Amino acid sequence: MMTRRTAILGALAIAAMFAGGPAAAAAKRSRVMQALDPDNDGTVDLDEAKKAASTVFDKLDRDREGTLDRRELRGRMRARQLDAADPDKDGTLTKDEYLKEVEKRFKAADPDNDGTLDDKELRSRAGQSLLRLLQ
Repeated sequence: MMTRRTAILGALAIAAMFAGGPAAAAAKRSRVMQALDPDNDGTVDLDEAKKAASTVFDKLDRDREGTLDRRELRGRMRARQLDAADPDKDGTLTKDEYLKEVEKRFKAADPDNDGTLDDKELRSRAGQSLLRLLQ
């Protein structure tokens, strides 16, 4: 049986969950969204995705040749994906080629064509494919 005190404590706990306002809402956002959404609007646009991808490219390019090969792309792209994204068929991707692949995957993950991706779209199969290039 619920006592008056238990009911009051339960109501206070629920109120506390909603009392945080925007700061609490931001804290509840996924870690992925926090990392990719610097303007905190709850979505990732193509510019934000490309900025993240550019940073990832620079980290992966340990030999500083300006290209990524199969070894450097391991876990992010399968061999046939690399082949499809490599227009000059040299077995590597330049930063421009990498960013074009990011744009292609971004568009695939944006079925409503609004130019932004929310958490739900990032969790989709196409969104996960994009995230492999952004993290």
